[in-house]
Amino acid sequence: MRKSFQMGAAFIGVIVGAGFASGQEILQFFTSFGAMGIAGSVVAAVLFAFIGMNLTQLGSRLQTTSHQKVIYHICGRYLGVVIDFIITFFLFGVTVVMFSGAGAIFEQQFGVPSFIGSILMAAVTIISLTFGIQRVMSLISAFTPFLLLIVIGITVYSVFNFDFASADLQAASDSRGASHWLLGAALYVSYNIAAGAAMLTVMGGTVKDEKVAAWGGIIGGLGLGLLILLINVSMLTQLKEIASVPMPMLLLAGSMNPVVSIIFSIILLGMIYNTAVGMLYAFTARIVPRDTMKFKGAVVVFGAAAFGASFVGFITLVGTVYPVMGYLGFTLIGAIVLAWVKKKRASVVLEES
Repeated sequence: MRKSFQMGAAFIGVIVGAGFASGQEILQFFTSFGAMGIAGSVVAAVLFAFIGMNLTQLGSRLQTTSHQKVIYHICGRYLGVVIDFIITFFLFGVTVVMFSGAGAIFEQQFGVPSFIGSILMAAVTIISLTFGIQRVMSLISAFTPFLLLIVIGITVYSVFNFDFASADLQAASDSRGASHWLLGAALYVSYNIAAGAAMLTVMGGTVKDEKVAAWGGIIGGLGLGLLILLINVSMLTQLKEIASVPMPMLLLAGSMNPVVSIIFSIILLGMIYNTAVGMLYAFTARIVPRDTMKFKGAVVVFGAAAFGASFVGFITLVGTVYPVMGYLGFTLIGAIVLAWVKKKRASVVLEES
């Protein structure tokens, strides 16, 4: 069970930088729908747990070292090519959003022009990959428990000091990432899974016991659901104030204490860095073989391209890139569900015979 909890924590670490920590993602796909966003949080938790369970279990069964083997297994030869392309595209898209997010933090928290924050994050990410600094990623991953503790603290503080009745849904309606709360929850899970599928399958491949791997996916999925719920509840208490800011959680942290806001900024930058390094590495490795001289040059080129694309702006990127990723990711989720149904039918046939 210890291994399952370790996998669950790693699952959360992979996803949290791309879809949780800033609060902007939760705002667009959950909080902007008011009370129904709470129901969306529950739906997202169930979906994360179910899909995470299937991906880690498949990774364990196939003992995979990359997402390709699992994708082709569940999607087949032809659809597998399409899904593989979509996942690869997502890896680059999330890298762009992470660079832009770093710039938004520097501007909102420290009053530094956003492009400086973006270029610093891009430079550190590129340098880390060209010099192979893998231990840094492990260190940054350790920030996840601290993020959870601060989110819990912000939620408790917000609930006791602010009134839910003050929530102004009209102020946040323009920020909605979907037309319906249920679609918002599904899109949110879809783009996060599409971005994290590569790492989930590899994590599953590190263990031989399928049940251990499956429980790792379930624990991680439920943990993500808890984070969504906590952030959602805290933002509902100050919806009017946070509706137009790039990093809503920074504003909420600042309402507690300026020191808490600074600590949260550091943790948030760490989570964004962790995700940026993982996504840019996976994207480059899919395009260029890792053990070649071209790899480092490709990291620089792709990193520079992602930095250039980050100038679109964080709020705009989250509101456009993530929904597109979510709609395309439905194909992957559909394939996972179909593979699960086929497995269950095969098990029933075996039992009856």
